[in-house]
Amino acid sequence: MIALQQYGSSDDENDKGESSTQSTSIAGSSEFSIKNQLQICAAPIVLPTGSEECIKHIDPQSDEMTYNPKYEELFAPMVGPENPFKTSQMHSNRNILSGYVEPAHMSEFQFENQRRTFNSFGYALDPTVDSQSVEGSKVIGSSDLSEESQGKTVFEHTKLRPLDKRKRKRNNDPSDIEGFLGPWGGFIDEQRVMKPTEEEAAELEELVAKRNKRGKPVEEKPIEEKTILHIKDPLDYQGRSFLHPPQDVGVNLKSDAPPEKCFLPKAHVHTWSGHSKGVAAIRWFPRTAHLLLSASMDCRIKIWEVYNERRCIRTYYGHRQAVRDINFNNTGKQFLSAGYDRYIKLWDTETGQVLSRFTSRKIPYCVKFNPDRNKQHLFVAGTSDKKIICWDIRSGDIVQEYDRHLGAVNSITFVDDNRRFVTTSDDKSLRVWEWDIPVDMKYIADPTMHSMPAVTPAPNGKWLACQSMDNKIVIFSALNRFKMNRKKTFTGHMVAGYACSLDFSPDMSYLVSGDADGKCYVWDWKTTKLYKKWKAHEDVCISVLWHPHEPSKLVSAGWDGLIKYWD
Repeated sequence: MIALQQYGSSDDENDKGESSTQSTSIAGSSEFSIKNQLQICAAPIVLPTGSEECIKHIDPQSDEMTYNPKYEELFAPMVGPENPFKTSQMHSNRNILSGYVEPAHMSEFQFENQRRTFNSFGYALDPTVDSQSVEGSKVIGSSDLSEESQGKTVFEHTKLRPLDKRKRKRNNDPSDIEGFLGPWGGFIDEQRVMKPTEEEAAELEELVAKRNKRGKPVEEKPIEEKTILHIKDPLDYQGRSFLHPPQDVGVNLKSDAPPEKCFLPKAHVHTWSGHSKGVAAIRWFPRTAHLLLSASMDCRIKIWEVYNERRCIRTYYGHRQAVRDINFNNTGKQFLSAGYDRYIKLWDTETGQVLSRFTSRKIPYCVKFNPDRNKQHLFVAGTSDKKIICWDIRSGDIVQEYDRHLGAVNSITFVDDNRRFVTTSDDKSLRVWEWDIPVDMKYIADPTMHSMPAVTPAPNGKWLACQSMDNKIVIFSALNRFKMNRKKTFTGHMVAGYACSLDFSPDMSYLVSGDADGKCYVWDWKTTKLYKKWKAHEDVCISVLWHPHEPSKLVSAGWDGLIKYWD
């Protein structure tokens, strides 16, 4: 680069005069004046002999860098003597965290070529041998056939196989409307049998009959349903059925307010006996609780009086196997029953008639009407194939499926003014769903959590009490976050392996639960202290319910087939 600078310029007129006199005095030497006026500055361009000389070497052990290095600096070779004891794999640059992965690839065509060759001719090249090694070193399959065909693959063979020689029926003339075959002509000697001959049909029938005799599953029709009324008159002198609540029992059964204060039961008042096997579930009649519905392993459902004579009013027969769960609708005029025969049945409570039958070919473990007043025609059922299925009673069709659980669904509980529902499963998780949206909005699973087969909402709707399989009752918030309340854990009973249901007292001062030893436990809700326990049944106490209008009365059901009333 050359820089030129000019001197002698002046703004002042006097300077101009002086410069003119100087120029006249030194007019003889023009070369000297040019050197004075021009100054030459030259900077040499230095080129590096190699790119390596300009690279700033980086220590591979350094963790921090104070400048932004270039690509060439980052991937430059390491400086220093080479370790002679390193293997070739140790020498290679790491391309994953744990070391170096060597790229390996086999052409999809070559793989398919060898696979088809083996299927067709019985031999193929050994893929474990390097392709650059000696030719024909190893063959998988028949080496004799490989030598005969000189190791040719299916894509190199031109010899026709016996079935390749068959001639096809051809008629490609589109003007021949009836005889046109196109590509669907088929082979000349081909036999297309649409149905079996008489001999083959007889053999098939005989085979099916033998399989049925061996106890193979046969498509069964639902059992014929029937009902028995155990009281003399279905109607009283005023024409009211047993669904009408009694008024002369000293308690206002139509009241919405719970008792002011609840007390611990002290005595055994009554025993309802009528089931020949263990009781699986019990339910109060909605709102009034003057009737008690029970489902049993003897395939029967019974409804009992709670007041006056405490009789068995009606028995419902309709399931081929044990009944797992029952649930009333809001009015109590209808109820659902779910059995191990894979059927869910809708019953008329008063007449005992079966109104509808529903099945998904799987065992329903729990069934629940939508408590919303405008959605009484819909109910949901948790099944053994991990699904929650919603049926419409009016059409009998499945209108929604919630399929996100990884195990059988054990319980369904509606929360948040019936806009959401909570489900628990054998997969040891709790999921929260928005109604009619088949994707769970909340998934709660902790390594310390166990399966929770029984869940009960608190009367105020703020809490969920869950019977956990590690012999504890855990409490979840039923509002917004659905967080587990670690401070409230009820222990002392043994329920591992059993879905013992639990219940709150109407004033929320007590929590009551059954036990695998047949005992009944009562805890204080605020302090989680165990107040009382007593032997209620000879076998598992599977269900305990506190009466919603009585301050100290509760009912328990056990696998000894008895239902007991305590006060």
